[in-house]
Amino acid sequence: MVHLSSLLLKNYHGGYVVIRLALAGHKQANRPFYRIVAANNKRARDGKYIEQLGTFDPLPNIYNEKLVSFNFDRIKYWIGCGAHLTKPVAKLLGLSGFFPLHPMTVTEAERRRAQAKLAETAGGTEDPQQEEKQAEV
Repeated sequence: MVHLSSLLLKNYHGGYVVIRLALAGHKQANRPFYRIVAANNKRARDGKYIEQLGTFDPLPNIYNEKLVSFNFDRIKYWIGCGAHLTKPVAKLLGLSGFFPLHPMTVTEAERRRAQAKLAETAGGTEDPQQEEKQAEV
């Protein structure tokens, strides 16, 4: 019975490899920057990882672009080895064309488009009044 319990504990603590976002070690406040890494699922988010597979800068640059870089060869290797993807990484890979788009990405875009249209129509009713005031001045 001792052998069986130790085998179960080994399987439980073994875990698996996961490809996820890890906050980079930059010491800047309010400036997130993420590494896309292959790591053991039992490790902390910012803990030790096996290999860095890319980077993600979520803040837009002067051209309003969020920069992402991937090492697709290594990502293919880790997926072939059975690595799991987290949802944020799956979304980024879908947007890059590596995978099909994540269904929530499409749904979220449709919701934002509808909200923008509602805000535009609501803003359109107030604009004529403001335009009349500006014309009088």
